[in-house]
Amino acid sequence: MISFSGVSKQFGRQVLFVEAGFQLNPGEKVGLVGPNGSGKSTLFRMILGEEGADDGDITIPKKVSIGCFRQEVDDMAGRSVLDEAIAGSGRLGDLHHELTEIEHAMADPDRSGELEEILDRFGHVQEEYQHLGGYELETRARACLSGLGFEEEQMEEDVGTLSGGWKMRVSMAKILLGKFDVLLLDEPTNHLDIESILWIENYLKTTGSTLLITSHDRDFMNRIVSRIIEIDGGDIITYSGNYDFYLRERELREANQEAAYARQQAKLAKEQRFIERFSAHAAKAAQVQSRIKALDKIERIEPPKKRRIVRWTFRVPARSGEDVAMLQKVDKSFGKKTVYRQFDFHVRRRERWCVMGRNGAGKSTLLKMVAGVLPPDQGTVRLGAGLKLGYFAQQSLELLDPDLSVLEQLQKEYPLEGLGALRNLLGAFQFSGDEVEKRVRSLSGGEKSRLIMACMLMDPPNFLVLDEPTNHLDLATKEMLVEALKDFEGTMLFVSHDRTFLRGLADHVLELAGEEHDAPVTYGGSYSEYVEQTGREAPGVHS
Repeated sequence: MISFSGVSKQFGRQVLFVEAGFQLNPGEKVGLVGPNGSGKSTLFRMILGEEGADDGDITIPKKVSIGCFRQEVDDMAGRSVLDEAIAGSGRLGDLHHELTEIEHAMADPDRSGELEEILDRFGHVQEEYQHLGGYELETRARACLSGLGFEEEQMEEDVGTLSGGWKMRVSMAKILLGKFDVLLLDEPTNHLDIESILWIENYLKTTGSTLLITSHDRDFMNRIVSRIIEIDGGDIITYSGNYDFYLRERELREANQEAAYARQQAKLAKEQRFIERFSAHAAKAAQVQSRIKALDKIERIEPPKKRRIVRWTFRVPARSGEDVAMLQKVDKSFGKKTVYRQFDFHVRRRERWCVMGRNGAGKSTLLKMVAGVLPPDQGTVRLGAGLKLGYFAQQSLELLDPDLSVLEQLQKEYPLEGLGALRNLLGAFQFSGDEVEKRVRSLSGGEKSRLIMACMLMDPPNFLVLDEPTNHLDLATKEMLVEALKDFEGTMLFVSHDRTFLRGLADHVLELAGEEHDAPVTYGGSYSEYVEQTGREAPGVHS
C-alpha cells in the first residue's frame, strides 16, 4: 500500500535516512519507534506529502485516504463538540455538512428556481453519504466521544471552551470517525486517562484501517501492533512482532553484532600483526602484499549502537512517622456536583497508593487536598509528623524559570551540589551533552515534566504525591523511574494512566465512586491483584 525504497533525507548536517526502505501493507498495525529526533515525525510528513525525499521513491496509491493525529491542537471554536468531531471526519464530515446546506437550500423560497439542480445534487451527495455509512455518523460520533471521556452534556457545549487536552480528544475523534484507509497516530494516548486508553485500544484492534503508531505506552503497543519499524541512525529496520518481541530481538541482534564485531577485530589485529612483523622480510613480501589486499577487501562490521540508559539511585529520605495522611469525614463539592461526602482515608508509612476513578470522580481533587493546594469543604486533612512532601502535577511546570538553562534550573534548586551529581541526575532523565544547556522556555511539555521530576528527586521527599507523573515521558525514562522508585523508602500517593507504572509500584488501590459502587473502595494489594480481583483494568472498563 505504502512503500519507501532507497529513501534518503537530511536537514542541514542532520542525516535522518540513508537509502532506507519499508512497506506498509493493507490492514497492518505497525508501531514506529526510534529515539527523539530520529525522524519519526518527518516520516509521517513524508507519507502525508508535506515533505519530499532527497533521494529514493515514496509510493502511495492515489485513492488511499490518510488520516493523521498529531500533538498539535487545531483551532476549534464556534461549533459544538459533536459538530466539530463530525466536521473534521474527512469526506464523511464534508458530506454531512453539505447535506445540511442542501436541505436548507431546498427549504429556501428564494432558491425555488434552482430546485431541480439542488435536488440532483442532493441525490448524488445522499448516495455517497449512505454508501460511506453516513446515516450512522452521529451515533458513531457520540459513541466515540463517550469512549474518549465526554459526557452527553459536554458534547453540546462550544468546543472553544475546552482545554488543550480535551481539544486533543476531539481531534482524535475526528480521525477515528473518518474511516480512513491509513491512520498515522502520533502519541495517541497522551492526555487520555486509562479508561479512554482502554476504549481506544479496543477500537483500534477492530478497525480495518492500516495503522502506523508512535507511542510511549508499552501495553498499548503490545496489544495493538504486530510489527515494529525502528528508525536507527539513518536505517529503517523491521521486526515482525509486538513491542516486547522487538525489544528481545533487538537485544539478540545487538549481541550477535557485538560478537561478530569482536571476532572480526581479533582477526584484523592478527593479520595486522603479521603484516607489521614481516613487512621488511623480502621472502614474505608476496604474502604481506596478499594480506594487505585481502584486508582492504574485507567489509568492516560496525559495532552495535549503544543505547545509553543512565540509572539513578535515589538518596534515602528521612524517616517519617507511621501515620502519613489522615482524611476524616471530608466533604468536597464543585457547584452542584458532590465529589466527596464524609470520606475517610488513611495513608501509612511506606504504603504506595494508586488512585483509580473515572473522569470527574475526584482523583486530582484528592491529591490537591492532601498536598494542601485545595481545602476540603468540611472535615479534616492532616499530615503526620516528620513529613517532607513532594507534589507533582502538570501545573508544577509553571514553577520553572524560562530564562534559565536546564542545568542552571537544577543548580538554582541545589546550589551546594557538585556539577557531576547534577549532570548524572539529568542524564538519568534523558538530558545529556548539550541538552543541559537548552533554555527552559524552549523545552517541550515532556522535557519540562522530566526536569521537574529531576528537581524533586535530587533530594527526595519522604512523601511523594504524583498526578500523572509519566505524561509525555518516553519509555526509557518511564522504566528508569519505575525501577528507581521500586527502591524508594518513602510513601507514595499517585494517579497514573500508565499500566507499567501502576503494576510496578502500587501496593494499595483506592477506587473512587463510580458505576460499580457509590462510595470509594480500598483494595489492600497491588494493581495486578486489583485487576485479577475485579476483572477490570480501570473502573467501568471490564476485560
